[in-house]
Order: sequence, then structure tokens, then C-alpha cells
Amino acid sequence: MSILSFVAFTLLVAVIAWWSTRKTDENSSDGYFLGGRSLTGPVIAGSLLLTNLSTEQIVGMNGVSFRDGIPIMAYEVVAAIAMVFTAFVLLPKYLKSGIATIPQFLENRYGKSTKTIVSLLFLLGYAISMLPTVLYSGALAINTMFDIPEMIGMEPEPALWVTVWAIGIIGSIYAIFGGLKAVAVSDSINAVGLIIGGSLIPIFGLMKIGDGNVFQGLKTLTATLPEKFDIIGGPDSDVPFATLFTGMLIVNFYYWGTNQAIIQRALGAKNLKEGQKGLLLAAFIKILGPFIVVLPGIIAFYLFNGDLANADEAYPMVVKAVLPVAFIGFFAAVLFGAILSSFNSALNSSVTLFGLDFYKEYINHDASEKQVVKAGKTFGIVLALFSMAIAPLLYGVEGGIFTYLQELNGTHSVPILAIILVGIFSKRVSGKAANISIVFSVVTYLTTLYVIKPDISFLHLMGILFVLTVIIMYVVSSFVPRETDYNQEYTKQVDITPWQYLKPVGFAVVAAVVALYIYLS
Repeated sequence: MSILSFVAFTLLVAVIAWWSTRKTDENSSDGYFLGGRSLTGPVIAGSLLLTNLSTEQIVGMNGVSFRDGIPIMAYEVVAAIAMVFTAFVLLPKYLKSGIATIPQFLENRYGKSTKTIVSLLFLLGYAISMLPTVLYSGALAINTMFDIPEMIGMEPEPALWVTVWAIGIIGSIYAIFGGLKAVAVSDSINAVGLIIGGSLIPIFGLMKIGDGNVFQGLKTLTATLPEKFDIIGGPDSDVPFATLFTGMLIVNFYYWGTNQAIIQRALGAKNLKEGQKGLLLAAFIKILGPFIVVLPGIIAFYLFNGDLANADEAYPMVVKAVLPVAFIGFFAAVLFGAILSSFNSALNSSVTLFGLDFYKEYINHDASEKQVVKAGKTFGIVLALFSMAIAPLLYGVEGGIFTYLQELNGTHSVPILAIILVGIFSKRVSGKAANISIVFSVVTYLTTLYVIKPDISFLHLMGILFVLTVIIMYVVSSFVPRETDYNQEYTKQVDITPWQYLKPVGFAVVAAVVALYIYLS
């Protein structure tokens, strides 16, 4: 019954995605990479949330909350502030230029060499961290929920290889042959299912603890494990409170404002108004995120007495323990959709980056739109195979997959955010300064984190490095400035009239985040 409902829901989503995209011209760059610039606010919001809310988030963050408690929720709620900033400041700049990729914006601002370096950083980030962690965490969740190793008569680790490749092949077909609109439509359907299904897990978990009463379960949980609900977090916490003002801001502002896999949804908006609506709708829902991605980990700690060999198994173990059998197939299908969503999104963005920023630029300058899309698809297949080959190697990684992902992402998130913000707020900082600062940031971060290994949170390290990177840009530019002031041209590809309710809704989101922290502290 569980497997039947799993297959039925998965096929339903695929059919709806095909039906919705059958008239989109997938042979043009705008059609394939940006959904024909036709995405509306609700579709953008759903796609943003599901691209983000995948198994590396759900499995990984609940694994951290199993160990460390509620401070990890900072990744969720600070994201809402980052989305407000993107809606107010970054998206109007992007749409004014009519760009399809963040590196294209950087080319306009700094020059071709900066665009190439950043495109390469994005591609390496997707290949080494994002794609493999999505596949690994997804396979781990599916294997644990359905007892796949037992079903196919294999040990957990070899069984992981089978599931990783199955997910990777299906995801590749969606992303490479469907384009952005197919990804965004399937995301929106799965987002509704994931929010409903994801909310059921903590509800059923609290009912199990409270003998059928959710509020009694929450009361028992907070009384039994008060240390798990200390939002400030001690010095040994994965997220010490002070990091909210250093690396946590950088992680979120980079992720929601400059990460190609995420911002591509908003770049596909039919106009600025719809893009801003989508970002702020997603921001409001994001504030509720800890209920889905943090609380189940603490419930798992209570139910299993803190005794799990691999903390990343906390979430799928809770699902098995508390969800009625009739719901497991549906929820696994939604979770499968979330896995595909994040995998598809990173893969689609990689295809976009390679097709527009490498193939068209350096390999075949006279390529037709159709040739660019075809070359991008070929690259996507190679990248998918590479990520499927290394994903199972993450099994049992120290500190959990979520921390692994965030640490590695600092390599590119710090320099990319720095050069974009400086590029927007200054007119004279040069391309040479941007390039030098990127190399400095990448080399310094990797050397400090993996060779020197200082006794501070990697989030603080990101904060310090961000400030140094910005200083280096201004210092180098004082010696080698731009020849002329940078003035952004309006391409008129997209209407950039802002949403009339942008300010009140944006301020309400920020106030809600601050109120939540005050309440929980």
C-alpha cells in the first residue's frame, strides 16, 4: 500500500509538470533556463521553498537538533530576513539588467574574467557539496523509511549506492530534459505536500509523547529536555548566538540573494512585482520552518533516549516511529519530490551556467540558442554522473551532512556575496580588485579551516573573512580603479515596477523573526 501511494503521487506530479510545460519553447535560452520569464509569485515561492527544503535540510538539520537542540533554527529564520533584503535590494538590480545568471551580472559590473571565475566557483560548489549531499541525504531517508537494505538483501552502505543512482537518474531526466519551468511546477505541487506532510511528523510525534495530546507532548518534551530548547546556544553549540551577527548573515544573504540555484526562480519572474511577492511569501512560510526541520530531531532524542549511532538517521527514524502506515507512502513521495527538487535545481543551474557562461563564451561563440541548450544538457549528464559517484562516500561523515555542507559552502559564499554587494553599492571598485579578493578569500578560507583549524566556529571565520575580502577590494581599487564609473543600464526585458505592499510586508517579516527570538530566549 505504501509503495503504491508513493508511485501514484510521484507519477501525478510528473504528468502535471509535463502538461504545464508542453507549450514552453524549451529550445530558447529564456524558455529552457528561465521558464520563458513567466513565473508568478506563488510558483516562485513554492519553488524557492522546495529547492531549499530538501532532505539535506530536513534530514541534516534534524540530525543537528538531535545532538544540539534548537539553536540550529537560525538557518531557517534568518533566511526570512535575507529574502526581504533580496526583494528590496538585489532583485530590482538583477531584473533591471535582464540577466539569466548571476555571473552575467558580474560580467556587466566587473568584466568577463570575474564572470568566469564565479561561474567556476558555482559549478565546483554544486559538484562537490550540493548535489552529492542532496543525493546522499535523500537516499538515506528513503532507505530508512522503507527498509530498502532489508528488502533487497544488502547492507546499509551498499544499498545506499543503489538508491543514490535511482534518485540521480530520475532527477537528471526531470532537470536536463524539462528545463526550469518543469522543475518549478513540480516544486510547487510538492511544496504543498511537503508542508502538510512535514507538519504531520512533529504533530504525530508530540501526540505519541503526550498520549494523544499535542500540547501535553510539547509540555513533556520541554520539561524533560530543557537544554534542547535553549536558543542562545553555548560555546560548543553548532550555532553559538554571536554567529547570528557574523557568518549566519553571510550564509543566508549569499544563499537567498546570490546563489544561482535559488535566485534563478526569481530571475524567471514575469515582472519585479511577482518576484517580490514570491520572495516575501516564501519568507513568511520560512519562519514556520523550525517546526518541520528542528522539532522532529528533538522528538527523536526523546523517543530513542539519545541513542542513535548516526544522528542523520534521526528524522527518518521518527517518521517510521510516529507516522501511520497509510501516510508513509504519500510522505515518502513528497520527500522524494523534495530530493528531486534540490537535485534538479542545482543541476538545472549548472546546465545554465555551463551553456551560457562557458560554451557560448569560450567554446562556440556563434552557437545558436538550440546548440547552447544542447551543450548545457550534455554537461548536465556528466555532472549528474559525477555527483552520483561521490554521494555514497558521505556515509557517516563526521559532524553530519548539514554541517559538512555549510562548511564547504563558505569557500564560495564569502567571496561571491562580497563582490556582489560591493559591486552594487560602489561605482569605482575594479574587476582586478574583485578577482584578487576572490582568490584571497578561497585560499585563506580553505587553509584556515582545513589546515590551521582554529578553535572558533566556521561561521565566525566566514564573518572575519568577509570583512577582509571587502577591505582588500577597496584597497586594490585605490591603486587600480575602474576607468569610468559603473552605471547600470535598464534593458527593459522585465517590468521593474515594485510591489506596492513591499515595505509593510517586508517589515512585518523582520519583526516576526525578532519577536520569535525574544520569545524563545
